[in-house]
Amino acid sequence: MNENFKSGFVSFVGRTNVGKSTLLNSLMHEKIAIIANKPQTTRTAIKAILNDENYQIIITDTPGIHKPKTKLGEAMIETAFTTLEEVDVVVFLIEATSTEIGKGDSRILEKLKVANKKCILAINKIDLVEKETLLKLIKIYSEEYAFRAVVPISATSGEGTDKLIEEIVKLLPNGPKYYSQDEYTDQTTRQMIEEMIREKALRFLNEEVPHGIYVELEKFKTGKTMKNEKIFNIDAVIYCGKESHKGIIIGKGGNMLKRISTSSRYDIEKMLGEKVNLKIWVKVREGWQEKETIVKKFRI
Repeated sequence: MNENFKSGFVSFVGRTNVGKSTLLNSLMHEKIAIIANKPQTTRTAIKAILNDENYQIIITDTPGIHKPKTKLGEAMIETAFTTLEEVDVVVFLIEATSTEIGKGDSRILEKLKVANKKCILAINKIDLVEKETLLKLIKIYSEEYAFRAVVPISATSGEGTDKLIEEIVKLLPNGPKYYSQDEYTDQTTRQMIEEMIREKALRFLNEEVPHGIYVELEKFKTGKTMKNEKIFNIDAVIYCGKESHKGIIIGKGGNMLKRISTSSRYDIEKMLGEKVNLKIWVKVREGWQEKETIVKKFRI
């Protein structure tokens, strides 16, 4: 093994909708984390394994920092901050459009100071601001914390992401490969399918409905088609918190549920490389966001 091989654990932290999941997928060139233009899309810590002949970076994408209103929200915040204690490097992601350090970012900075970890400041969405604005933002944050590096990036275009990887590798210790070369996430196939379905619901549904749902697979089995081709038979349930939401998720004549199912099946078939027979039901579990027996599945 290469004596100079670098390996270690990295955590992405930041407010909701700052682009952590988009950045993770950009670095991996794979769909690891679901993305939707809604806050609190990521609910639990998702690990991705970035492999190279000279390094292995295990990246944890954490839930966005927000003011929790439920036990689920509290679990998400707990997950995000717990990872700070367990990693070698922290990447603190902020938006280039910020003009000051807001409450959410101030809270993160406080936790970083306590954890005293090697930290890189990644400034996302640089395509939206002028250079002068960016320099002012760098000065504001650099006065608050001794960042090991500051890297302006665009998670959507990939600009600056190679530089970010370079800076992360610099801070990692020499070490072994914790995962095999062909592994790229610690999520199970079932978990990834559940998240794919939830992603479509987040994209197609409006307002409060998406945040009141979670998805569970009830069946995930292989079978054969009439033409003797391999097929995955998948039964999933979208649980929502209110009876009124059930009708919205199903839609008039079942149109919304069909839309969610069709789009989900496309992504699942792409991931599995096989045909998929996907059936989705909608059920109500009132107040599930406050039930510890359910919320615990979102804790690390």
